[in-house]
Amino acid sequence: MLNFFRFSVFSALLGAIFANSLCAQGSKPIPSEKPKLIVTITVTQFRHDYISRFWDKFSDDGFRRLVNRGTYCRNTNYNYLISDKGVGTATIVTGTNPSRHGIVGENWYNDLKGQVVTSIFDQSAKTIGGPFDAGQYSPQQLLSTTFADELNLSNNFKSKVISVSLEPVSAVISGGHTAKAAYWFEVQGGNFITSSFYADSLPLWVVDFNNRRFPDIYMEKTWSTMLPLAEYTESLPDQNPYEQGYKNSVVFPYEIKDIAKIYKKREEYSILKTTPFGDNLVKDFAIQAIVNENLGAGPHTDVLFLNFTALEEIGNMFGQLSVEVEDAVLRLDRELAHFFSFIESTVGIENTLVVFVAEHGLNHKPEYLEAHKIPSGYFNSASAISLLSSYMNNIYGKGDWIKQYHAQQIYLNRTLIESAKLSLSSVQENVANLMLQFQGVQNTITSTALTNTSYVNGVFRKIQNGYNQKRSGDVLIHLADGYVEKHGKNIVSFGTDTRVPLVFYGWKIGRKTITRPVDLTDIAPTISVLLDISYPNSSSGVPVSEIIAP
Repeated sequence: MLNFFRFSVFSALLGAIFANSLCAQGSKPIPSEKPKLIVTITVTQFRHDYISRFWDKFSDDGFRRLVNRGTYCRNTNYNYLISDKGVGTATIVTGTNPSRHGIVGENWYNDLKGQVVTSIFDQSAKTIGGPFDAGQYSPQQLLSTTFADELNLSNNFKSKVISVSLEPVSAVISGGHTAKAAYWFEVQGGNFITSSFYADSLPLWVVDFNNRRFPDIYMEKTWSTMLPLAEYTESLPDQNPYEQGYKNSVVFPYEIKDIAKIYKKREEYSILKTTPFGDNLVKDFAIQAIVNENLGAGPHTDVLFLNFTALEEIGNMFGQLSVEVEDAVLRLDRELAHFFSFIESTVGIENTLVVFVAEHGLNHKPEYLEAHKIPSGYFNSASAISLLSSYMNNIYGKGDWIKQYHAQQIYLNRTLIESAKLSLSSVQENVANLMLQFQGVQNTITSTALTNTSYVNGVFRKIQNGYNQKRSGDVLIHLADGYVEKHGKNIVSFGTDTRVPLVFYGWKIGRKTITRPVDLTDIAPTISVLLDISYPNSSSGVPVSEIIAP
């Protein structure tokens, strides 16, 4: 009898525990079989250490929410030499390096046309919703499919793919070839526009958003620090010698309209691209896209690319140790918190896969490094190319031996070299050896060497990963660490930090930290495995095993 009583009590307790477990499970939303929505958030020039550096000042629902509830890849890098918005975005969505996806820069020199061309320019495309030349863009120069393209190919184009950015290059490349729409901010009229590659007219909800004149509201704002100035202890003083600012205006607060007047020759709304309010505008528009396009509400996975680019302009003007950069990051944290709250209340975070990543970071300014006795400086490309031209005239005779110098690459006049019956590889080698003599140049390599040799690791491997035989130059230059390129008096390269933050969060993503190396090319194949679709057709990355493992 006693044993029976014990068994009955045990059974009752077990039943109660089981019932409570069912109730607990019932209160927690169950994730969909596949994510209903994928949101890829990219932030241009967001250094990997911003998360730890500003951690104590973040809200609980922005960056902390990502890191504390998601899978944080703390050792993510890109493995090519030169990066910008175009290169980084293409690498993220295709899962391969510039050598294969073809976007070797936001622009490059086209030998046949004899001019520098924009990576997304498409003469056959027409602007929809803005001035003639503001929307002649398409992804036709992107040589690979993206994970969003493969998603559409897998379900007969039933997924809705939309990309949003202040900048056209981010919007167009992230959206890939099969996006329903890519939208970017046009600075003359202050509207979000697209191109005829995507649509014949703007949807009514976009017209309505533009008519509500959110840019005018932001133009009336004052950019003040969110916190008392004394609390920005992770940054240099508000006024320091390493800032360029708004034509030497470098101290808070900033009246947006007054700053716009400083740049009288620039379009009025372009000033928003240099303030945190530009990113606010992108987030506002993205939320409207989710609502009006019913993203995440259908039977097939939809994709939203949310590209934040204002931090790049702010970092270039003020430096990554400025109060302006810190304040912009803190403001972005609050915008992300608002965005995640919206996702939670609509699609549901359990149904949404969020991928947060930066295309590249930002290095310290040479003046700051020099002040702390760290080797650094500027490479003046205009002077170097002038001396190179004189050298070649002395060696080979008078002629236009150099067609173009662009983005640390020298394009030689191959027609002239051939008519002079010179060996192209020998001329390339001579040029490479001379350029190596200039201060700030660490390595040089020729296109012949890159074509004929497969480099396994080291800096030449990085150069090779970024080299495309049809679009890159004859001689490629690698600057020494700490050096930045100047062309005359103008800084044309700010230097980039190859380590970037990467976080997966939301749908079926567990909480963990990954410290082993992860490559930027691994993002697209990881998403592809989670969606059970083919990899992008040029993908060279590998899925992050800790994320795809059950």
